[in-house]
Amino acid sequence: MSQAQARRLHLAAQGLLRPLGRRPRPGDVPATIGRMRLLQIDSIHVVARSPYLVLHSRLGDYDGAWLDEALLQGRIAECWAHEACFVPAADLPLHRAWRERGAHWAHRHAERMHREHRAEMDGLLERVRTQGAVRAADFPRADRGAGSGWWEWKPEKRWLEAWFALGELMIPRRERFQRVYDLAERVLGKLDPPFAPSLLDTPGLRERFILDSVRALGITQARWIADYYRLKPGVDEAELAPLVARGDLLAVPVQGWSVPGYVHRDHAPQLERVRAGQLRATHTALLSPFDPLVWDRARAQTLFDFEYAIECYTPAPKRRYGYYVLPILHRGSLVGRLDAKAHRSEGVFEIKALFLQPGQQPTARLVADVGEAIARTARWHGTPAIRLECSEPAAFGRALRAHWKTAGQRP
Repeated sequence: MSQAQARRLHLAAQGLLRPLGRRPRPGDVPATIGRMRLLQIDSIHVVARSPYLVLHSRLGDYDGAWLDEALLQGRIAECWAHEACFVPAADLPLHRAWRERGAHWAHRHAERMHREHRAEMDGLLERVRTQGAVRAADFPRADRGAGSGWWEWKPEKRWLEAWFALGELMIPRRERFQRVYDLAERVLGKLDPPFAPSLLDTPGLRERFILDSVRALGITQARWIADYYRLKPGVDEAELAPLVARGDLLAVPVQGWSVPGYVHRDHAPQLERVRAGQLRATHTALLSPFDPLVWDRARAQTLFDFEYAIECYTPAPKRRYGYYVLPILHRGSLVGRLDAKAHRSEGVFEIKALFLQPGQQPTARLVADVGEAIARTARWHGTPAIRLECSEPAAFGRALRAHWKTAGQRP
């Protein structure tokens, strides 16, 4: 298949090939997470926090409270996967079994913290056992004003997070996005579907995560697979060969690739459709920096010819595009990026800078599609007034402003 066909198969698997085509419903939230297998959590909220924005890219104008409700109802759960993630409740037995192997850096870090702070951590766990669920905010900070970054968490927050990574505490709900911690046994008893420990051994768990990664990605090279669930060691073609021989995976040549692409057998019908030219990319959306589509830099570079780095953790003088830069997906391609900030009290969606990819032509369709995608995102944030500071090329910015004016978008 061609590179463009590979991109369409990838987008179809991720739910980004076409708009939803109907009004979203609460059940679409756990269904979308199930499709991706995981939804990375990040608390930066210069625009919507990342998990809400990832869902918006796929569902459109949905109610963000549905994510919180899905967690409260036990249809999804929080655990360490790619990073800290929401995962389908049905997958939690796999993740808890994998945690027992100490496979993730968060587990190893938590074990070290418990060795160094055993008495304090054990006392905190006993408090939760006897007094019930807690928040980090329930513990006053002794060094108030010393700092607010996550590297400067108060001790109780670090200990709660360590017990969460070790699986003794879980998150039954969030309050204004702040975690509430409770005993795992109390949370596990409320999951839907009911929790049942996984019986897979270590090789079986690794194989399951490999297959789920390939299914979520639609098409992938072997070298991209391990990053999805942070598997170590990496995955190579020799490890995939038995899965191909068994028929669980299909090896597909892609033009321009020196290695095979791998497709899960569940996507065989989609593979035939894309080869027959029956899958069209019609969706335009702004993506979170932590969207699965772009978090693997090598994959984004190869599939979309899009060089991308998350710069919010980069010192300001070294940033190339800005603090919280959203990639722009347009009809199967990543055509640019914008640095955004939602000023909620003012109702303003500020675009500090917008950049089209080199060689990208600002056609009328591109202006209309990108202009409407930005307007949709701004309205969903409750910041309907769009303020575009600068654009490269400048002509694209002028065309966008004219589009919004014609559409009646508030200046």
